[in-house]
Amino acid sequence: MKILVVCGNGLGSSFIMELNVKKALTELGKTAEVTHTDLASAKAEKADIYIGAGDIVEQLDERKGKIVSIVNMMSISEIRSKLEPLF
Repeated sequence: MKILVVCGNGLGSSFIMELNVKKALTELGKTAEVTHTDLASAKAEKADIYIGAGDIVEQLDERKGKIVSIVNMMSISEIRSKLEPLF
């Protein structure tokens, strides 16, 4: 399974969220390939799950993969609760 963490520029915030997604997956006892990128690159990259802030991920095509909108990228519990049903 591939999870792509998306932000506007693909730099700081998506990297921080990538680390938190990995922590949430560890807590769930799940594994996945997790990477981060900018919105423009995400539109051309295939993943099973796209995760990011609502205003960013709502611009992605849901036919490419599942879209997960996060309110607080620092909240591992929010990330975990939104990823758990997808496994």
